[in-house]
Amino acid sequence: QNLIFTIRDGVKWNDGQPFSADDVVFTFNLLKQQAAFDTGGVWQTLDSVTSSGSDVTFKFKEPAANMFQRISSVLIVPKHIWEKEADPVKFTNESAVGTGPFKPAAGFNGRQLVLDLNQNYWQLDKIHVKQLVFHKAEGGNQVEQLNLSQGKYDTNAMFVPNIKQIYVDKDPAHNYYWYPPGGEIALGFNLTKPPFNDVEFRRAVAYAIDRNAISTKAEFGYVQNASQTGLVLPGQKDWLSPDIKDQGMIPYDLKMASDILDKAGYKKDGSGRVLGKDGKPIEFTFIVQNGWTDWIQAAQVIQQNLKALGLTVNVQTPAPDTVEQQRGVGNFDMAFAVHGGACSMYDNYHDYFYSKASAPVGQKAPTNWIRWMDPETDKLVDQLRQSPDPAAQKQTVYGLEKILVDKFPTVPLWYGAHWFQYTTKHAVGWPNDKDPYAGPTDNLLIITHLKPSPDYKPGQ
Repeated sequence: QNLIFTIRDGVKWNDGQPFSADDVVFTFNLLKQQAAFDTGGVWQTLDSVTSSGSDVTFKFKEPAANMFQRISSVLIVPKHIWEKEADPVKFTNESAVGTGPFKPAAGFNGRQLVLDLNQNYWQLDKIHVKQLVFHKAEGGNQVEQLNLSQGKYDTNAMFVPNIKQIYVDKDPAHNYYWYPPGGEIALGFNLTKPPFNDVEFRRAVAYAIDRNAISTKAEFGYVQNASQTGLVLPGQKDWLSPDIKDQGMIPYDLKMASDILDKAGYKKDGSGRVLGKDGKPIEFTFIVQNGWTDWIQAAQVIQQNLKALGLTVNVQTPAPDTVEQQRGVGNFDMAFAVHGGACSMYDNYHDYFYSKASAPVGQKAPTNWIRWMDPETDKLVDQLRQSPDPAAQKQTVYGLEKILVDKFPTVPLWYGAHWFQYTTKHAVGWPNDKDPYAGPTDNLLIITHLKPSPDYKPGQ
């Protein structure tokens, strides 16, 4: 029940101080002392973290095979800086001392962030990019799309309608995009209130939505329909239970949706409106983040679909921070949820469906903001965290898939694309569909693969 990491020799913080095992031990004990930092819940299974020379030993209270990724993804902080802080939760480390390939340049005007090459970086020979420049998006989507099409960005991650015409065709020799599937974009209900606490109502909603219309009208055909299982298919097909029909894909079937509501005891009035168990027409609010244009368009498709079923849905578009705040306190009816898509099956099911999932630092809403409270789900997630046997892990995931397919805690709609545009005018080596060595957000892997383009001319 021990996990030992050997810390690489010769690594330095960007202020020149050596990076050591003491930094790792300090960081993990900081997470133990300040529960707000332990967003991955590593201390629910850890017993102690100690060091001896360059080795760091993680001792566990119980089997915790599927905690490896959570342990390894904890970002280590410099002990020589953080140990001086009386209130580390409020500390921002404005000097941004880290061990990565870049560090902040002098000055920051609030509109542009410049990072210079860290000359102390341990694999400096792999870095050919001398400076990174991040621009604040201030003009809205149309202005940003214009900036992208005019070649002002080497790479970006935005939703762009008609990407070929707006971007690729402007410079076909250099401009590219790659939109690999990410997590599931699903309907997240407030499961503490009716009618959302009724599984049959959620099941009816699942069949009432035209996912193909969302893909074509809101997402310009960039995305694929999502499985109710919580898996990203076909990539995770090896985890798919053989007992799940049609890979967990829910068809658009308005008649079936109506029949489900009828059999569940939901009546309709003379106008065709579905009545709740209290005898009143069902009407609820769907909050969608302002500015997220594809999501807003998808919400409008869903609104029309549910209207055809006899439900009145009011789409509201508050600021993203407001959506987060409302989810956190439970002041919402329905919102888009994003879950799954990770390599770790434990993460995929823990974060959204485990009743004790906590809120990340700086966020008001727990990851389980739908408030799914199901003892069987918790039991299976706990088993998945502890099991070292791949065969047993699969059986556990099969059980979690069955819960999602039978009980509809969320209604997955499409696989959210990782928006990723890039140009080879200055650099080559970007990941793409023919060479998917990294995902669009795997920044360190990407930066160590980039090399100057044959077309690059200094001063461009």
